[in-house]
Amino acid sequence: MVNLGLIRGSKSSNSVIVSFKLPYYTHWGQHLLVCGSEPVLGSWNVKKGLLLKPVHQGDELIWSGSLNVPNGFGCEYSYYVVDDGRNILRWEAGKKRKLILPNGVQDGEFVELHDLWQTGSDDLPFRSAFKNVIFRGSWNLDVEKPLAEIQNQLNQEDSVIVQFRICCPNIEEKTSICVIGSPLELGQWKVQGRLKLNYIGESIWQAECMMRKEGFPLKYRYGKYRNNENFSMEMVPNRELFVDFATSQPEYIVLSDGLMREMPWRGSGVAIPMFSIRSDADLGVGEFLDLKLLVDWSVQSGFHLVQLLPINDTSVHGMWWDSYPYSSLSVFALHPLYLRVQALSENITEDIKQEIQRARVQLDGKDVDYEATMAAKLSIAKKIYSQEKETILSSTSFQNFFSENQDWLRPYAAFCFLRDFFETSDHSQWGRFSLFSQDKLEKLVSKDSLHYDIVCFHYYIQYHLHMQLSEASEYARKKGVVLKGDLPIGVDRNSVDTWVYPSLFRMNTSTGAPPDYFDKNGQNWGFPTYNWEEMSKDNYAWWRARLTQMAKYFTAYRIDHILGFFRIWELPDHAVTGLCGKFRPSIPLSQEELEREGIWDFDRLSRPYIRQKFLVEKFGASWPIIASNFLNEHQKDHYEFKEDCNTEKKIASKLKSCIERSMFLEREALLRSNLFDLVKNIVLIRDPEDSKSFYPRFNLEDTSSFRELDEHSKNVLKRLYYDYYFHRQETLWRQNALKTLPVLLNSSDMLACGEDLGMIPSCVHPVMQELGLIGLRIQRMPNEPDLEFGIPSQYSYMTVCAPSCHDCSTLRAWWEEDEERRRRYFKNVVGSDLLPPDECTPEIVHFILRQHFEAPSMWTIIPLQDLLALKEEYTTRPAAEETINDPTNPKHYWRYRVHVTLESLLEDKDLITEIKGLVRGSGRSYPPLDEVEASTDLEKQPVANGKQKVHSVN
Repeated sequence: MVNLGLIRGSKSSNSVIVSFKLPYYTHWGQHLLVCGSEPVLGSWNVKKGLLLKPVHQGDELIWSGSLNVPNGFGCEYSYYVVDDGRNILRWEAGKKRKLILPNGVQDGEFVELHDLWQTGSDDLPFRSAFKNVIFRGSWNLDVEKPLAEIQNQLNQEDSVIVQFRICCPNIEEKTSICVIGSPLELGQWKVQGRLKLNYIGESIWQAECMMRKEGFPLKYRYGKYRNNENFSMEMVPNRELFVDFATSQPEYIVLSDGLMREMPWRGSGVAIPMFSIRSDADLGVGEFLDLKLLVDWSVQSGFHLVQLLPINDTSVHGMWWDSYPYSSLSVFALHPLYLRVQALSENITEDIKQEIQRARVQLDGKDVDYEATMAAKLSIAKKIYSQEKETILSSTSFQNFFSENQDWLRPYAAFCFLRDFFETSDHSQWGRFSLFSQDKLEKLVSKDSLHYDIVCFHYYIQYHLHMQLSEASEYARKKGVVLKGDLPIGVDRNSVDTWVYPSLFRMNTSTGAPPDYFDKNGQNWGFPTYNWEEMSKDNYAWWRARLTQMAKYFTAYRIDHILGFFRIWELPDHAVTGLCGKFRPSIPLSQEELEREGIWDFDRLSRPYIRQKFLVEKFGASWPIIASNFLNEHQKDHYEFKEDCNTEKKIASKLKSCIERSMFLEREALLRSNLFDLVKNIVLIRDPEDSKSFYPRFNLEDTSSFRELDEHSKNVLKRLYYDYYFHRQETLWRQNALKTLPVLLNSSDMLACGEDLGMIPSCVHPVMQELGLIGLRIQRMPNEPDLEFGIPSQYSYMTVCAPSCHDCSTLRAWWEEDEERRRRYFKNVVGSDLLPPDECTPEIVHFILRQHFEAPSMWTIIPLQDLLALKEEYTTRPAAEETINDPTNPKHYWRYRVHVTLESLLEDKDLITEIKGLVRGSGRSYPPLDEVEASTDLEKQPVANGKQKVHSVN
């Protein structure tokens, strides 16, 4: 290694030598460099950064490099892993580092920076869920005065100044940080000789100490103490600092030691869709202001988090289909369904008050009546709007809201007007308004237009939704509860976003998921896939705006189907089911590649393979009638679909017409399923954009087309199938995720969790770990292929664990669905050889929930239905009715409502006590009741209205 003493002697004395040191293991061909904001570090151009050199030091590989800087120099910098061409392979997570030379550094002296690579998990305490909610007290500490500058009392040849820096985002009141260690200056492991650190802001604690070189290598640990007692040290092996004084003679060593290594923080929460909440005040559906009651109940139960499903406007069709919360009309607008109409004004007339009361009684049903609730709320809101619009629209509060949100609000209001005017959201049916332009928008929202009052009504509704959700969000933050939202993977093809930004979407395709736990035929969600290439041109501005908007209300969020940011399952727009798709992006099988393997009959492999015996098997004696209507015999014993029914959508349409004409006696669903099986009886899918590229059909071995191939072709296609789905895409998918996911994560300071269920490529979890993304674990859907049931005690820390979720049945329903599975669970998980009860008793629920609360996972988030199952009186409703969604049914009605009000739950001290006992007994953190604000008395809680000030959400 270069002798830095020689460098120092050869440089001008009016500069300071700075050396960077970082332990990091790389693969062959990888290098480490540091790049920063100043020209000497490349001005953020990685190609011009400072390339570091490696040297083995014990078991570690240390990368280091030096440069000269003027005294008083400061900059930001980060570390990067690059290849031989300095192309970025990986970069640090979190905020940019700050280089500030220590006080007292003299010209010509040498400063050695010892850093640790920042992982995604290191950045989590800086996310708003922790910084602004859970650890908010720690972040509000007063900055302490720095210690007096250390005078160089010892000979520089015998001593060195060491600056200790540690990040501790979670610290109790009147608690301090210190460091103790092996040398005399650090107390020789005696608490009385500890070195106290000072708080310098942003959760960083720092102190400097003159150390004798004879005390190196230095062993030390950080600790906490309160009121000069209750000392606790980091729960890790000793930290160690080695300095090779034979090759370098630093006067200053700066130790940036990352996060304090304590017992990992673990919290818990409750999950429930916004529409499922029930209170005494709502009209037929949960409302944003109900969240305040849910927050109160969560705090009493020991929870730090409330998780919701998407809350964006989904009113595409004007009917119950719109209950599907993942099909957004707008990714920015909030859903009018969740508006509390009685909070729109303080001066509601008596006749409207009576109308609200009648609506409350009529809509207070077992389930959500989506259409009736929407109609009632909009009707009442229009009447209040007509009385108050001038006051509200001219208010400073509204003007500020409009100014901050007009980029999405004006197109949204115009879209809603056109949707209602043309009686369809299909903007291709809007004549000259089909194609969006700014000029057309200006005319649509002009104050001079005849429909301006209608446009303003949509402004008015969104304003009040914003006010009410902001009030609930701020309330949650003050009470120490994280409000967690949901980021849907797609948007409806007839949405504001596809109208305004058509180039960002591939409108001739549809998104879905390949066959998995939820559906053996795969899922077709109907959303257009994203044009990522086009989105990248403005650095994903649409995504960044979307996350910025979401962060106004939430401090954490769930990324729906995170696999879609690695690759999406893309289907042609004529598909109905989700089976015959391909991954985008992916590397297809080329015609040349197939021909080299002896595969040449591409029409045979890529067109439906239909023989007479297949028709007899599926349709019996009716096969000739089916064949005459849907098929042509193109050669002896071989059939093909007619042009008017050669896709799933065409088959469904023609079959419906035939059934209406009473041409078939069989059930439509069975006929459709059998015809779909025939049209999907292929081995390869030909790329519609490149006829010489092919994709293996999912589960191709299940097809009769495959079974009738020769053995050579079968073996080749099986091998290529396995390669396509499990090998050749990994690098491509990793690179794709590292282009898109960091943009999401850096668009806001919300805590991000990823829904990583389904067929998981091997690249997914390493990338999530690298980026600090928290995964999801559902016990009945284990990631391990050899397990039937997950083992919560073996989950990793960076996970959310839950016994069920909105896409599957509740604990009670799952227990009752399958007797044999229930027995296996009772034997292998509960550990009992007895016959399990037919119903999921509160004792079994308690056992399962305790497993999850005790898991190492960062979060345990339990659906409210599973929590209610702890008490018999809440299990009178049939278990199957508590299921929120059926993923196998694309037209499922999302309408589940909790059958007990939040007010009643707040009064149920027995249930609260049991849940609190589970939380505390598991060692999970809980919000202390003596620190939370506000009362649970409804009369004392303010409600949002147009004149009330709403605190901004940090």
